[in-house]
Amino acid sequence: MKNELLRNVLFDVNKPSRYMGGEFNLPNMDKPCDIRVCLCFPDVYEVGMSNIGMRILYHMLNDTDNVICERCFAPEDDMSDKMRENALSLFSLETKRELADFDIVGFSIGYEMIYTNVLFMLELAGIPFRADERGEDGPLVIAGGMCAVNGEPFADFFDVILVGEGEVNLKDLTLRYERAKRDGISKKEFLKSLVGVNGMYVPSITKPIYGEGNKIVSFTTDKVVRSVVKDLDKAYFPTKILVPNIEIVHDRGVLELYRGCANGCRFCQACFYYRPIRERKKDTVLRHAAEILDSTGYNELSLASLSTGDYSELDALIEELRPIVKERNASLSLPSLRLDSFSGKFSEDSRKGSLTFAPEAGTQRLRDVINKNVTDANIDDTMKIAAEQGYKGVKLYFMIGLPTETKEDLRGIVEIVKRTQDIFFKYGDRNKRPRISLSTAVFVPKPLTPFQWERQITLEEMCEKQNYLKGELAKLANVRYSYHDAYTSIIEAALARGDRRLCRVIERAYKKGSRFEAWSERFNFENWVEAMSEEGLTLDEYVGGFEESDILPWDNIDNGVDKGYLLSERKKAYEAIVTPSCKGKCNGCRANKLGRCYE
Repeated sequence: MKNELLRNVLFDVNKPSRYMGGEFNLPNMDKPCDIRVCLCFPDVYEVGMSNIGMRILYHMLNDTDNVICERCFAPEDDMSDKMRENALSLFSLETKRELADFDIVGFSIGYEMIYTNVLFMLELAGIPFRADERGEDGPLVIAGGMCAVNGEPFADFFDVILVGEGEVNLKDLTLRYERAKRDGISKKEFLKSLVGVNGMYVPSITKPIYGEGNKIVSFTTDKVVRSVVKDLDKAYFPTKILVPNIEIVHDRGVLELYRGCANGCRFCQACFYYRPIRERKKDTVLRHAAEILDSTGYNELSLASLSTGDYSELDALIEELRPIVKERNASLSLPSLRLDSFSGKFSEDSRKGSLTFAPEAGTQRLRDVINKNVTDANIDDTMKIAAEQGYKGVKLYFMIGLPTETKEDLRGIVEIVKRTQDIFFKYGDRNKRPRISLSTAVFVPKPLTPFQWERQITLEEMCEKQNYLKGELAKLANVRYSYHDAYTSIIEAALARGDRRLCRVIERAYKKGSRFEAWSERFNFENWVEAMSEEGLTLDEYVGGFEESDILPWDNIDNGVDKGYLLSERKKAYEAIVTPSCKGKCNGCRANKLGRCYE
């Protein structure tokens, strides 16, 4: 790396601290090692440094003998322009080593709209996009993260896609590759050796076979079984973590209470992906809390889980966390909670600005369809507690375009806002109207959910629903309404449900200028439409829904939850039958065959 040239470049870019490294608590980069890994997050520093998965895996590898792990984030345009002008290749933060010089280059892919940023980073690194274009001397390029639930749309870009939890498969892959490198085994032979290993998906070997009408009829190998941490309480969790150079999106310490979710909302991919349900013991969490605060100086701790209020030892945990946090002049951050798990006792530890809740749907009927086990009484009781506790307002999240949704369900959203205003006036500060922020996202039918077969509503339907809510909510005082862009939702759905043919589309969209597509001001819908057309594809192929008998692009992965269970939940949805929380009784999704649940 041309260090002097890089120093000069950093004087000319916004936020040079994004690219400097040297953060407090940096691991030892001079220890003896046989293999070097660079973990890449295809978004800017402030976003990537907030990712708890990236944090865990980075410190885990650096705490492994003979392994050094470094980081790289997507540079903003000013930096990438300067790099091209000065012939600088993309480099790691820690040692400024070029990505092409690492043994393994790994990408964390947590959401669909960053797919083109992977190509952006590979291009800046001088690494060919496609795995079959890279030789023996280049790094092993791998991917992991939530989007590995369906890795087909980006499969051609990677040598290996890690399926499941990285504490298991990333460490396993790294140590296997270190042995292969030591023994002189070629990359091609190494990839062959991974077939049949849990958590290791090798796209060059496991391929879809297409039949008539471009329908997938089979795959070339057996299913890849996802990796799972079987005992979360004993799993690796770093407490001496990097303290970022600049303020990041979630600039606080994070306590992971448990993984999985017992509630089974039928639209929620994360709920099913992170099963089986595994908890950390209260004493383990308390130890983590003290160590994080002592080693970082953070003045805020967040309790992180899909549904924090369902943690079995929550009340006792909060009681024992209070003195730990108070002694260190820190505070607890209250996450978004289920409306049926909120308590005034918990709210005492949060700031009295506003609370965040997600009713998701406006009527009881539609909440039953999506298995959101929340009643109107839960909503009203929660608002009463919040008003009595002195909160000034609430943030409410809903979805539009859910299966079976009607105009009555949209009216129900407006009615919830009206009731909330009345409750705050009655039980809160009568001299001030509550601040209500309402946000709607367009339903995206995701893989590994009971709604994975559904169609996505059309652009016209999306706009009609958004305009209706905009008009009705404008009649209410002190209500702010925002909504997720309809065009982005369409591309997100296509990428989430796509097959391997979309690799060519992603590459075309990138070459047309698409990058940082997760940022609304950077998103370009026309690039995607043109790329689809040029490849002889249409968006309708991917957002129009599937037959239950279809072999789905992600059926080459055993993600844990049984497909038959998802189908039974879909049937229940159309009958508006709820499935109770599995916290008290196993509902038979079969995810616990990979680990352990409450039972």
